[in-house]
Amino acid sequence: MNISDILILGPEILLIIYALMSILFASFFKHESSNHFIFNCTILIFLISALIIYLTPLEGESNIESIFIRDSFSKFFQVLILLSVSCLLFMSKKYLEKNDLFKFEYPILILFSTLGMMIMISSKNFLLLYLGLEIQSLSLYVISSFRRENLKSTEAGLKYFILGSLSSGLMLFGISLIYGSTGSINFELISSLITSKGFYPGIIAGLVFLISGFAFKASAVPFHMWTPDVYEGSPTPVTAFFATAPKIAAIAVLLRVLFDCFGQLLESWQQVIILISVLSMLLGSIAAIGQNNIKRLMAYSSIGHIGFVLIGIASGTDKGLSAVLIYMVLYVIMNIGVFVFILNMERNGVAVTSINSLNMYNEVSKGQTLFLTILLFSLAGIPPLAGFFGKFFIFNAAINAGLSWLAIIGGISSVIAAFYYLRIVYLMYFGMVSDPLNGKMPTSHWLILSGSAILMLIGIINLYGLEGPSFIVAKSLLN
Repeated sequence: MNISDILILGPEILLIIYALMSILFASFFKHESSNHFIFNCTILIFLISALIIYLTPLEGESNIESIFIRDSFSKFFQVLILLSVSCLLFMSKKYLEKNDLFKFEYPILILFSTLGMMIMISSKNFLLLYLGLEIQSLSLYVISSFRRENLKSTEAGLKYFILGSLSSGLMLFGISLIYGSTGSINFELISSLITSKGFYPGIIAGLVFLISGFAFKASAVPFHMWTPDVYEGSPTPVTAFFATAPKIAAIAVLLRVLFDCFGQLLESWQQVIILISVLSMLLGSIAAIGQNNIKRLMAYSSIGHIGFVLIGIASGTDKGLSAVLIYMVLYVIMNIGVFVFILNMERNGVAVTSINSLNMYNEVSKGQTLFLTILLFSLAGIPPLAGFFGKFFIFNAAINAGLSWLAIIGGISSVIAAFYYLRIVYLMYFGMVSDPLNGKMPTSHWLILSGSAILMLIGIINLYGLEGPSFIVAKSLLN
């Protein structure tokens, strides 16, 4: 193992060592102060790992790059995941303390899940990819039912475990079909084999099963059935985590597999992606209309947004992939802002998730209402907010790829989805007076809420300078 190998594996090794040390530390020092120490150190280690990945040079020969790679694509998504998870952990601290969920296991489970995501994104081998997937999934099964005394939380964990195991089985079956047809589990070897000898029906069948597994992880239709129940039943910080990091990882790995391994079969898998995209957009837009629980509404919202992301993937072009990268960054920022507000929806110290409880919230806090309105407008894709430009780039890529009809369906879905976002805004400003929420938002949460809303306004100017880097990352994946 040379210095390049150590640099490539450095962040993952750091996280593994830290996780083991944290478990040992918590076993010997069973005190609330040790929980705080582990919690804060976990946030710090995520930020350090993100910095290491960002500063790691891409040059140099490596002995492991056939199975594990640190390229511009993996750097982009891994840094995004680590920063988002750091922010989510930071904003969930007070909620966990208030609801007697502040245990050392929580940040460690989040850490192992994040570690699995990082391994998945850098994988160039199906076996390593599946290992990362299972590391991620096992942790997610536990944290989804972290509130053990709550029936809905237990139900959410059980549903996610059963359906998640099914999706893992589908993926494993798909991998076995691909291996049986090609005799390899290495992305580059499979790609070169398809180029030289063409493809076999087993490869297409295996690819369909793989896409099905990734669709489950990204909560795309028709593998979305777990999402509303898990979002509703899980503790709100866990819901916020589900809505961001695992989706980023699922989309990143899907891009890696489709373009790095099966790029020559674009016309074959494009039809599957288009079908899933259309179904996700329509169901996510329509099913959310009748929801009265804001966490279930955000679940259907996430399904719809994944549908928009899949449009960019289906385009199969560098513009489409660049649009996907930009959209994922915007999606994460918007979701963090909305969920930090949901964390503070309280009445007399009790968490509330009913949308009707937001009636005339403008009279409770004009600032919070304004910032949430900006975020909801951005999620709806209303110009000139940054969320609009995210969808614009996606639709433009689809039109340039000859998929104008798909862009039209996306536009219709976006208009339908705007209804339930605007409904929340209407209730906050013009709803009937009822028993108002009276939870006090901490200063740190206020800064996150206002910061994410302001970023949606700043993004109007140049989208944080993401256009250039995202295009370079997209080109690197296609080439």
